[in-house]
Amino acid sequence: MVQLLNSVEIKTIIILPYQCSIRVHQCESVAKKSLIGIIDKFVAITFFRKSENDFYMNLKILDSRRLTGPNLLSSFPGAIIDVEIAGHAVEEVVNTWEEQVRILLDSVSWGSENVFVRSFKNGANLAFSAPVDALYAATELNEAAFERTSAVISGNDPGDIAATVSELRRTIAEESNPQLLRLKAKAEEQAVAFLSDDDQASIGMGAGSQTWDVTKIPDPEDLDWSKVHNIPLALVTGTNGKSTTVRLLDAILKAAGKRPGITSTDYIRVDGEILDKGDYSGTGGARTVLRDKRVEAAILEVARGGILRRGLGVPKADVALIANVAEDHLNQYGIDTLDDLIAAKFVINRAVENGGVLVLNADDAGIVRHAKTPGTKICWFGIDSRNPQILSHLDQGGHACVVRHNRILYISEKGEETIIAIDEIPITMNGAAKHNISNSLGAVAAAKALGVATAAIAKGLSELQGDPKDNPGRGNYFAVKGARVLVDFAHNVHGMSAIVETVKSFPARRRLILLGLAGDRTDEEIRGLARAGWEIKPDKVIITEVPEYLRGKDEGVLPALIADELRSCGARDEILAYSSKSFEGVKMAVDWAQKGDFLLLLVHSQRDEALEFLEGLSA
Repeated sequence: MVQLLNSVEIKTIIILPYQCSIRVHQCESVAKKSLIGIIDKFVAITFFRKSENDFYMNLKILDSRRLTGPNLLSSFPGAIIDVEIAGHAVEEVVNTWEEQVRILLDSVSWGSENVFVRSFKNGANLAFSAPVDALYAATELNEAAFERTSAVISGNDPGDIAATVSELRRTIAEESNPQLLRLKAKAEEQAVAFLSDDDQASIGMGAGSQTWDVTKIPDPEDLDWSKVHNIPLALVTGTNGKSTTVRLLDAILKAAGKRPGITSTDYIRVDGEILDKGDYSGTGGARTVLRDKRVEAAILEVARGGILRRGLGVPKADVALIANVAEDHLNQYGIDTLDDLIAAKFVINRAVENGGVLVLNADDAGIVRHAKTPGTKICWFGIDSRNPQILSHLDQGGHACVVRHNRILYISEKGEETIIAIDEIPITMNGAAKHNISNSLGAVAAAKALGVATAAIAKGLSELQGDPKDNPGRGNYFAVKGARVLVDFAHNVHGMSAIVETVKSFPARRRLILLGLAGDRTDEEIRGLARAGWEIKPDKVIITEVPEYLRGKDEGVLPALIADELRSCGARDEILAYSSKSFEGVKMAVDWAQKGDFLLLLVHSQRDEALEFLEGLSA
């Protein structure tokens, strides 16, 4: 069962269940026969000694999932597992998995599928392409391949492959949908979008789409393909500013006379109507908008989580925009560094690499460093018109969007075109909110790539207000009790620093900040946010729990970390206060406020209640 490392005596032999981990301390010997047969699904494990008294398990599946579109490893749908590897060379495990997965792929007649590997610290992403009608079966095959890999690595018999193959063939047959595959092939032949999920399949987009139940797909040859077409489509990703940029483009498309459909982390909206609230920055939201026959143009927010979990919601788009990339949500899915995160964001380039436009922020050093995309047409944007990346790009005949003399310019082979003055864009607050100048530049570049007229771009930018109606939770200002109140969603150091820069530009008698954060961050990310917030030199700090988003952390852990970091920055205990929920913290802040104060409220939950409360006070 167990391979020995350096001839170390193994005192306990255990058959471990899938996704289990243990640590053994001076265990008494147990008989292998007492455990065999207890658990029927297991991953074989190798133990190694870290010290005289410790042994550690070192092979584990962290996650197994379907990939339904272009993703970090490839442009194809398929299956992926994230695995932890310690005590063995990653290359040894990867090579063994490749051998085992190839055996299984060949055995189920999937030998033409491609295999993809990405290594990371103490682990790897192991994936392969698979038919879109059998992705659940593909995940089963991937898990079986890793079980066999673990057995081989541990020096054990991987078991009867015939039984495994028989079960996989049965699963594939049950999931198989030949009519779905024929529809997909015909859609590709006609150069129109094909989208599918567990319940529905569709061709075309928006006003040019047709949708069916996956069990009732007609013969593709009987369809009138002249009525099927795509619509203008843009994808927007980045660490911060995604939702604001999506809303800017929504306003621009409305000004151009289009009925837009958008997805975001807040809601799905079609032609001004909110269809559903919630985080719809993944594939489900994309399909909903692109199957709505009212939609004439679509703007889809694409978040990191959606990219890594399922891939892109669409295989092709006209425009893909990366607003910025900063450290956030690290140590998930094998994304451990900023460079890893940038690579994940650049997955959206797969949707435009064959004919679309990639819109990139030249003020972001990481994006500039990673922008090696041969064959992709790029439009750069940046606040500084003298940015070396932009100047070099223009010298080579490229397009760019910049600020000069307080005006946004779009530069192409046709020359320079003035779009709008900065002080005519409400969300920039006459230029004080530099992050929203950047968001506006990205929106202009994307709109130009979509073919929107300059007059419509200017009209849309000038009409979007920074209020809860047009841009809820992003830079919303209120006047309450003679104090200025800013509500924002800043949830990482990059976003907080941008807001802090804006707040510093406004004079105030006293300043208050409401701080809270979701639990899916590292301790250093949480401390970094606290340090960034301290830069406004607050006279009062309300630290709030966000119970809706603990995400694995115990109550009290995040407030304690924030408070500890603030004290290290020089905060006295008497200026620190605590609230159990965001809305309670908002009311505490208002009670504290006096004329001439500035309140910066970072509201990550109960946002609607907080905005309604503040609107009522400022009416």
